[in-house]
Amino acid sequence: MIVWAIANQKGGVGKTTTTVSLGGMLAERGKRVLLIDTDPHASLTYYFNIDDEDGGATLYDLFMLGKDVSKEQVAEAIRPTRFDNLAVMPATMALATLDRKLGPQSGMGLLLRRVRKLLADEYDYILIDVPPVLGVLMINALAAAHRVIVPVQTEFLALKGLDRMMSTLKMVQSSKGLNHAVTIVPTMYDKRTRASLDAYQQLRKTHGRLVWNGMIPTDTKFRDASTAQTPISLYAKGCRGAFAYNGLLTNLLAQDAQVLVENTYGADTNTPTTRFDAVRGGQS
Repeated sequence: MIVWAIANQKGGVGKTTTTVSLGGMLAERGKRVLLIDTDPHASLTYYFNIDDEDGGATLYDLFMLGKDVSKEQVAEAIRPTRFDNLAVMPATMALATLDRKLGPQSGMGLLLRRVRKLLADEYDYILIDVPPVLGVLMINALAAAHRVIVPVQTEFLALKGLDRMMSTLKMVQSSKGLNHAVTIVPTMYDKRTRASLDAYQQLRKTHGRLVWNGMIPTDTKFRDASTAQTPISLYAKGCRGAFAYNGLLTNLLAQDAQVLVENTYGADTNTPTTRFDAVRGGQS
């Protein structure tokens, strides 16, 4: 199993769109995919028309059960979707209270890593939609992930948010002994504007090989797909947004294949070999 966390400390940069788009395309390619919504706003949950107040278990319930949560309890918090190979672990607004309730408790930063271990035989990929706030939810997502995908809107203020995210990532890596692969994904690129071009060039200059060498364009089909509660590749396979995400996914899978061939993912480890550094950037 491979886990990707889709994270940025700035909101509105395309994290949920990226999670849904990549997850849908992985499922289309025959991968067993679980999407985990860790954002109290529950945008990913609502995208798939899941009612977080329907009485079923959610991610919040797993945190309340604690670090000894069982595989059966984890399974109860997973909902199927109407799409083959694609399931969702929903969020709820109650997740916003976790830092107050559980932050000081030992082991609460590793609950999602335990979930990863319990589901290792059930899914090929887990994608985690991460809230834009440094706290127990983001720490959990980063601790569980092998790769961190950072969507960044191609505009000036979003670049400042990226600086905060990269500082947070370094801090978490140092404190927990992690060595993630990192891929920065330029999003909402509008080729008609100088601002998008300047932001993209600044991304490449500052972060080099960590930046994927493509970009996700602005595309009204993303909004339409969300309204239809359908991943973009199933709603409008030929649109430019779907084409861009397909290119990104192909790049990510090539990197993961290289890592896996060299056995840098253990059965339950987040400490890849030094060869992992050679594929840390956004290039294959």
